[in-house]
Amino acid sequence: MDEQVLGFCGPGLMGAPMIRHLLRAGHAVRVWNRTPAKAEALVAEGAQVAATPAELARAADVVLLCVADAAAVESVVFGAAGLLTDATGKGVRVRRIVDHSSIPPDATRRLAERAAAYGVGWIDAPVSGGVAGAQNGTLAVMAGGAMADVDAVTPILSAYAARVTHMGAAGAGQTTKLCNQAIVTATVAAIAEAVSLARRSGIDAAKLPEALAGGWADSTLLRTFVPRMTQDGLEPIGALKTFQKDVDTVAAAAAQTGTPMPVSGTVQQLLRLAAAMGLAQADFSGFIDVLQTPRKGEA
Repeated sequence: MDEQVLGFCGPGLMGAPMIRHLLRAGHAVRVWNRTPAKAEALVAEGAQVAATPAELARAADVVLLCVADAAAVESVVFGAAGLLTDATGKGVRVRRIVDHSSIPPDATRRLAERAAAYGVGWIDAPVSGGVAGAQNGTLAVMAGGAMADVDAVTPILSAYAARVTHMGAAGAGQTTKLCNQAIVTATVAAIAEAVSLARRSGIDAAKLPEALAGGWADSTLLRTFVPRMTQDGLEPIGALKTFQKDVDTVAAAAAQTGTPMPVSGTVQQLLRLAAAMGLAQADFSGFIDVLQTPRKGEA
């Protein structure tokens, strides 16, 4: 096995299970997080904790990121004590950065150009599959960057990904993720509408996956989200504010490319309404809470 040392910034809902898969695959992994406790929680499983991203850059050959947004990515890489802040000095080891965060394609291209000035390859590698995919090691990775860099990191990513697809130059992975999110958010919103219609029509919405199994409406999303919209007490798998960030980015890309996207525009307004209702932190299934607002005369 390649003895490259890996660094990982961002052991959150997605990042932590990804790190566990890397450790189980035999990789040496150093971890950093703004909240140290999240990194320290992985020590018992074999991870080492770094005090700063710069410390990771001195110890790791490849650093993987899974953080909230473009500002966070830029801060981790080029901010104070960032991965490449001191790259002109001695001791910086990192040669490739793999960004699993979902950020705008144009921001990715700018970051990749800055990293290239230090001789560091940039792979934008957003993922799809959710928390379950991260836990099961079945994520789909859509990658942008130089083919040689993508090929070099694919054996690493295979620890938690079922497939890695090279989509083109820097930013292509992020554009592909926007296509993914346009489909996912529109579908989850449509599922919420169907659940709401079923309820208001007096039928058991929880039986929709069974009734639609094998038909054109059947999907992983249907089987995942109908239970989340009809049952209480399930662990959250993500916040609506994340969907809103992604759909806002879809809208920006649509404007830049002159692409009509009326369905995504409607979903964007629905997510803005959810935020105005105080549901930004609600689970992805929170679309149903917007649509289930009591009708006039209802309690």
